[in-house]
Amino acid sequence: MSSDLVIDVCNVSKRFGGLLAVNDCSLSVRRGSITGLIGPNGAGKSTLFNMVAGNIVPDSGQVIFDGQDVTGFKPHELFRIGMLRTFQIAHEFSQMTALENLMMVPGDQPGEHLVDNWLRPGLVRSRETEVRKKALDVIDFLKLGHVRDELAGNLSGGQKKLLELGRTMMVDAKVVLLDEVAAGVNKTLLNDLAGNIERMNRELGYTFFVIEHDMDLIGRLCDPVIVMAQGEKIAEGPMAEIRANPAIVEAYFGTPVEAA
Repeated sequence: MSSDLVIDVCNVSKRFGGLLAVNDCSLSVRRGSITGLIGPNGAGKSTLFNMVAGNIVPDSGQVIFDGQDVTGFKPHELFRIGMLRTFQIAHEFSQMTALENLMMVPGDQPGEHLVDNWLRPGLVRSRETEVRKKALDVIDFLKLGHVRDELAGNLSGGQKKLLELGRTMMVDAKVVLLDEVAAGVNKTLLNDLAGNIERMNRELGYTFFVIEHDMDLIGRLCDPVIVMAQGEKIAEGPMAEIRANPAIVEAYFGTPVEAA
């Protein structure tokens, strides 16, 4: 695997009963890129995305992450080595504030252990102060200061998506998987969300792998864009090339490009 590749999917297949959802598919995500994954309904992109994220185990093939074979790894195991995921429907701790939601993210904090709370209270306070400062920096970066102390369950859909994005900033993520980030977000907040993704990529060096139905958002954020149809990768390149590709028009609309 090239050191430029943070994700390398090699000849993966997945069958559900008689349905071959993904068929011997290979693709890669380069370090420092914002790579998009698109395709018509039933293309197999969600299944492939879930195999990368550890939610589904492939029947065959390999998923390589940062040079390590992680085929069959669970999501929490991938989290520990730097692969984080957001969801189409935000998963917040609704009865905790936005700030507390961020502070929950870093793992193995001393305050999680009863013995440390009894015998090493100074260490617990020190680490909590460090995590709080990091969380405040993230809130400042995402311009969420006005809802810092608001219960996360009271936030709008777009604000919850921003909060999920912020959670990925609380640890040293090597890649962030964005699942339908535009779903349920109004246009104003979607513009803010896209701007923050661009800033995280440009200023902080984050790598993103994005599955999305909003073609305008994919066109703004992603290069390259990977296209799947019938369980296979059929194209990859800049969005302008993808839009002009007759095979992709036919895959989406089921008709030759001349008719479309």
